[in-house]
Amino acid sequence: MAVLLYRLGRLSFRRRGRVLALWLLLLALLGGGAIAFSAPATTEFSIPGTESQQALDSLAREFPQAGGATGTIIVAAPEGEKLTPAAVAPVVEEAAEVPGVLAAIDPFQTRALSPDGRYALVQVQFDSVADSVTDAQRESFTAAGASAEGLRVEHGGEIMRGAPEIGSTEIIGVGVAALVLVLTFGSLVAAGMTLLNALVGVAAGMAGLFSLSSIVELTSTAPILALMLGLAVGIDYALFITSRYRQYLADGMDGEEAAGRAAGTAGSAVVFAGATVVIALAGLAVAGVPFLTVMGLAAAATVALAVLVSLTLLPAVLGFAGVRVLPRARRTQDSAPPSAGTGTAFGFRWGRIVARLRVPVLLVGVVGLGALALPVQDMRLALPDASTEAAGSPNREAYDLTTEGFGEGFNGRLVAVVSAADAQATAQAAKEATALISDTDGVLAVAAPQLNERGTTALLAVIPRTGPTAAATEDTVHAIRDRVTGVQGADIALTGVTAVGIDVSEKLAAALPVYLLLVVGLSVLLLMLVFRSVLVPLKAALGFLLTIGATFGITVAIFQEGHLSQLVGLDTPGPLVSFLPILLIGILFGLAMDYEVFLVSRMREDFVHGTEARQAVISGVGHNARVVTAAAIIMTAVFGGFVFMHDPVIKSIGFALAIGVLIDAFVVRMALVPAVMHLLGRAAWWLPRPVDRVLPDLDIEGERLSQAIPEQRPEAELVKS
Repeated sequence: MAVLLYRLGRLSFRRRGRVLALWLLLLALLGGGAIAFSAPATTEFSIPGTESQQALDSLAREFPQAGGATGTIIVAAPEGEKLTPAAVAPVVEEAAEVPGVLAAIDPFQTRALSPDGRYALVQVQFDSVADSVTDAQRESFTAAGASAEGLRVEHGGEIMRGAPEIGSTEIIGVGVAALVLVLTFGSLVAAGMTLLNALVGVAAGMAGLFSLSSIVELTSTAPILALMLGLAVGIDYALFITSRYRQYLADGMDGEEAAGRAAGTAGSAVVFAGATVVIALAGLAVAGVPFLTVMGLAAAATVALAVLVSLTLLPAVLGFAGVRVLPRARRTQDSAPPSAGTGTAFGFRWGRIVARLRVPVLLVGVVGLGALALPVQDMRLALPDASTEAAGSPNREAYDLTTEGFGEGFNGRLVAVVSAADAQATAQAAKEATALISDTDGVLAVAAPQLNERGTTALLAVIPRTGPTAAATEDTVHAIRDRVTGVQGADIALTGVTAVGIDVSEKLAAALPVYLLLVVGLSVLLLMLVFRSVLVPLKAALGFLLTIGATFGITVAIFQEGHLSQLVGLDTPGPLVSFLPILLIGILFGLAMDYEVFLVSRMREDFVHGTEARQAVISGVGHNARVVTAAAIIMTAVFGGFVFMHDPVIKSIGFALAIGVLIDAFVVRMALVPAVMHLLGRAAWWLPRPVDRVLPDLDIEGERLSQAIPEQRPEAELVKS
């Protein structure tokens, strides 16, 4: 591996003009494809195998006019007054005239009035799903009721949920990353080159993603997740290789040789670090949830591109940069190398401190992270609803006004779908189901059945007493499903946005142990290949469990329990989005292994080259502390930039990733890992002989590269131009 990447690095450096031209051509082709073939992202969730999804599929076949998106208009009279049919009629008429609306139902006909007569709900049925509703239709819908003088009119429902957009907040993370790169390298050229390299990878990944969006249905969060990870790992991988390249330059190598050596050693670490991220993200497919699979594969493809860019385009750009990647004071052959090599830099001092205090460091770290993980025991999961949207948004205003007038249950209505062979059987089953559901604890009301044209499918609107994400509502859903199973001669399934959210959460919870075992197992095997050790991969996996526990604990404390929620701009705490745990585990495991590979690969490299085991640990921390610290700050800044988005889902994902990276890099990898490595000594690199004979030697530390191609450090110029 090291020899192959060494030759690739030299070739890219030597043929830098052609490599750059090829990447620019690829960017142009992908960009053209994105413009020509991109399709809008979807906010719909398809969850095969669940009762709620089966009910939706049945509706699409048997009752298509009820399968479209719904909107809700909540009308409120001034305090102390009551609504009249004449006052509400213009709102209903204007809603019915919205393009694409099948019907707007008068609340006085359906008795959708609050007990005091002050509030009314106008149900609006569209002929298409929410993703097909245009901006013009949405604007026309929000204008309905504008003529109702003296009344408060708010608009909510499915069609008011927009997809999160990529905005200016991400620039904050990129700006912090640029500042950290300048401080790390002491060179604007090196910083700009590293950032540009990452941006090229992200641009290629995003363009490729949108090029395929007309073939593969993208969820609204998939491009944002791909952007998050592409930026973060792209900068980190370029930073790691560039740092090693600068080190070789400072040691006296010419530019082409330094690029080859950097690609062969640091590049090998990047390949396997990227592989762990790709495995973790692609493994999301085991959950069996299509939107999650698409998110994982989209992000995995972007990470793979980041690795490819770092191994090909980066050496080419290094060739163009010349000695300008070094600080101005070190651009001559006579200048002294940086203090990192002398053992006086902070990384070496920190390595010695951890070596001396390894037991206290280990105890404090484990106990501290364990304490931070305590709120996890109260974690609740659900799909987000309007109650957690930004205060002042149309959907949030409609939700709050509906809760004020009718109670939270009206925001989480359920739909029971009753299907039978003929109209008579359907009517009888619907009557029985209505009685059973009405008598269920937690149910406030059941509306009269709505029948399709043939009378073979009936819809029962069910109003729970509690809100969409309340734990009591989940109990109500299960109770209803248990009670209607006894109805003979018909199929009855419960669906609706609330039921879909509950089914998604349960399916993901069931898939989580399998996913965790698969990802951790495959990654442990991969790290065993990389480091030729049994204990190092196990230590890495255990450290990750500490990271994920503390990350979940902090996220629950802020986003669910509301502690310090104002610091992240969260208006209303609530359950975490149901796919956050499995997504966070996948991403953080891959990123945690990034730092593990970056840090421990240097320890392994020095150990293989003859350094004593504990001294190799100090050397690994000393040489890579600066790089790992910078990489972690950069990744935290990139993820942290998404915390400023208004969408609570993206906000929580960005926050959890940022906190997770901080904990893993600074507590687990920079403190606990060297402490454990010092305690293990030579035993850290133990590998049973039978396993040693079976495992291929990937030579990530470059030992065979050093033997096959001895280092040559000519007295000539540092970098060939």
